[in-house]
Amino acid sequence: MTGAIRSYEDLDAWKHGMRACECVYRATAAFPPDERFGLVSQLRRAAVAVPSNITEGYGRGSTQEYLRFLRIARGSLYEVETQLAIATRLGLSEGVACDDSLDATKECGRVLAGLIRSIENKLTTQPARP
Repeated sequence: MTGAIRSYEDLDAWKHGMRACECVYRATAAFPPDERFGLVSQLRRAAVAVPSNITEGYGRGSTQEYLRFLRIARGSLYEVETQLAIATRLGLSEGVACDDSLDATKECGRVLAGLIRSIENKLTTQPARP
């Protein structure tokens, strides 16, 4: 991460979450029409939840709340990964589109895990208030 964080848009986790979301939308565009209200809807909703929860947590103004929403984002990311695996197993999309989405979610997960760890470490090393 370079430079100061002035907005949630400066967060690498948010940027990776947005990329993963874009990849999921592109991948699901190739799914069969009968999946529009099934896996497509669930995948897109979970993918949108990742950067959305990062943003919401950032805006809460509390480190504990921020951490809670980052963990929710991580849960949504795991949901996306599972649903992409299901789509791949069922042959619902071109392999490349799902592979790109999975790669993007894995990278987002690594960055998000680092951010969560960093905040948790700061919380455990802060002196207790009287």
